[in-house]
Amino acid sequence: MKTRITELFGIQYPIQCGGMLWLATPELAAAISNTGAMGNLTSGNYNSGDELRAAIDRTRELTAKPFIVNITTMPSIRLPVELLREFFRVCCERQVTAIEIAGAPVDSFLGKDLLPLAKESGVKVLHKVGTVKHAVHAQKVGYDAVTVAGFEEGGFPHRDNVSTIVLLPKVAEEVDLPILAAGGMVDGRSLAAALALGADGIMMATRFLATQECAVHPNIHQMILDKNEMDTSLNLRELLGSFGLQVRALRNGIVRQIEEIEKAGGADFSQLFPLISGQRAREVWQNGNAEEALLTVGQSIGRIHDVPPVAELIERIVADAQTHLREAAGRAMA
Repeated sequence: MKTRITELFGIQYPIQCGGMLWLATPELAAAISNTGAMGNLTSGNYNSGDELRAAIDRTRELTAKPFIVNITTMPSIRLPVELLREFFRVCCERQVTAIEIAGAPVDSFLGKDLLPLAKESGVKVLHKVGTVKHAVHAQKVGYDAVTVAGFEEGGFPHRDNVSTIVLLPKVAEEVDLPILAAGGMVDGRSLAAALALGADGIMMATRFLATQECAVHPNIHQMILDKNEMDTSLNLRELLGSFGLQVRALRNGIVRQIEEIEKAGGADFSQLFPLISGQRAREVWQNGNAEEALLTVGQSIGRIHDVPPVAELIERIVADAQTHLREAAGRAMA
């Protein structure tokens, strides 16, 4: 299956894993890349440039295929701006295939010197965007591709609350860059729809969470199978307002506590931090108590019904997408 995305990154299938804090590890990234799709190594898993460098090298021991490194550009106590800049420089030094920027534009948040550095190093840079204007900006300043993320996505969707099916064709009309679609993407039907709407491929995260190679407690996998599309919630709009973002996460005990704090008004970071810390989520992915942390999953959770090996999942998505595209063409001619 050849698209502008497969050509840009040198991959076989136009399917990319999204960033997943604590979960997008060398092992999962390599498992995905070895299928012909594109694995993701999330830099936020690491506390120094040396740790990220070692993780990149470890991923390369496990796969000779391309993979992308996620850098989330948002305010963070654990990951200050200078460390994020170091992560970017390490990616360029190691000449990874691509860097995914999720959050603020790299040129405004980390500095205007980094995009030229990536180009000099032969590293592609992709920006995950939730608005048309950010996609246009990405093209203007020299990104190589964009991921268009509707508010169905887990993690940090834009607070404009525009769905993928509306946002994706709007962006496709405005920019000439290769486009990945994100938010609600889980299967071959999703890939076929994304291609029809103007994308060159899809980015999935929640779907890869529900694979055998994703190292989480079995209770987490069962939780995903038990939930539906109504079991997520949008929160932290006030806290993340200056970035135009919010959080979509599983509606659980922690989220209900967050909702009570926000409902009272005037919630500040000191009140919320004990509930939303990444370390708390890290523990829950491993101990399986899904009520005890902010677990960022998307509405696509309602369309996940099994926990297959990654290779089986990718093979199924590609075959089903081709079937759905043929069937759609047949219906159009009837």
